[in-house]
Amino acid sequence: MPEGIHLDPEAFRDLPDHAQVVDVREDWEWKLGHLPKALHIPLGQLAERYRELDPARPVALYCHHGVRSLHGLAFLNHHGFQDVVHLSGGTEAWRRVDPAFPGY
Repeated sequence: MPEGIHLDPEAFRDLPDHAQVVDVREDWEWKLGHLPKALHIPLGQLAERYRELDPARPVALYCHHGVRSLHGLAFLNHHGFQDVVHLSGGTEAWRRVDPAFPGY
């Protein structure tokens, strides 16, 4: 995984295949569009569902602007996950590498 916890869209796009990509947005946001291979665990459910993630594999979180994913990163770090990053700027920043991604 790239160094640092805040990844720009280009680095996020180039994550290794074994990374677990997690969308922490709400259901209605997920339905508008989500990144390929993403697992949907809304931030409000992360405390109940984080055990669905493998702590031995990298985790990459994203949301709309990057705030919720940063909270999710702190939560996972607190629960023993060592290799966690997030998409700085969220899906709004992601639109720089994928202009077709829906904005809202």
